[in-house]
Amino acid sequence: MNNALRITAFAAALATTFGAAYGVGRSAAPLVAAEDRPAQQHAGHGAGEEGGAKGAAQVAGGLQISDGGYTLALETPTIRAGARTEIRFAITDDSGRKVTAYQREHGKELHFILASSDLTEFRHLHPVRAADGTWSTPVDLPKAGGYRAFADFTPAAEGAGNLTLGADLAVAGTYRPTALPAPRAIAEVDGYRVALDGELRAGQGGELKLTVSRNGRPVTDLQPYLGAYGHLVALRSGDLAYLHVHPNEGGPGPVVSFTATAPSAGTYRLFLDFRHEGKVRTAAFTVPVAASGKGVAGHEESGAGATGGHAH
Repeated sequence: MNNALRITAFAAALATTFGAAYGVGRSAAPLVAAEDRPAQQHAGHGAGEEGGAKGAAQVAGGLQISDGGYTLALETPTIRAGARTEIRFAITDDSGRKVTAYQREHGKELHFILASSDLTEFRHLHPVRAADGTWSTPVDLPKAGGYRAFADFTPAAEGAGNLTLGADLAVAGTYRPTALPAPRAIAEVDGYRVALDGELRAGQGGELKLTVSRNGRPVTDLQPYLGAYGHLVALRSGDLAYLHVHPNEGGPGPVVSFTATAPSAGTYRLFLDFRHEGKVRTAAFTVPVAASGKGVAGHEESGAGATGGHAH
């Protein structure tokens, strides 16, 4: 069992109080659905060296709304908790024009992530793009508070690299702070049990293994999701720094293996997306990472994890 890697520390709750309702929504333009075809497997989006295998620290994304001449323009900065709402946004270039050409990463032109500041709500969405470059996706967030929206993409422009931009999203309603779930090595979701093994280290690469089982039996027929058997997003508690890691080569379960490097010590929240019997599920873990690199994957006990969601 390779205990080389510990995926580093997750996001701490940014407690923001929301009491009153906010107005939401804009009218939808005709949309062009992004074609969903599998892409070549990569170690991660915006990760610098692949997975940090040589010990180089991964670059955390999502901390800036603008980078490399591109900006995440969130046209729906406020929505209401518990109401199905269309979120609209665009990626603009340094001239203010909406970007309409992208490279495909894992079958999609753009990956859109929403996470609550306390890291108990998580959505991995795949919006559709209108001809003018406006993206939109429906979402229903049950919990009020502060959220971070992440756009993970690679422009088609020559010389452009992968970017993850982030913007704040306010979800109006009665806000009730929730503590970050305790570190645990087991997560349960929809009758599935996912066991986390390995070490996430600050500034050091390592392997993280996640084993999926159901009813006490290993799941050996995981289905590809966006061209891979699993996707892992890590968010650092406190500032919601973003890491998107993809699996090492391997079969359809029960183990999905990742190689990653945490950019710093801290507490991280890991979200594993896996697909089985035609449905995508999300298992969530809280992982502390020490400055010495002696992070602990968690305790051998079950946890409810986070509320996850997906859109195709």
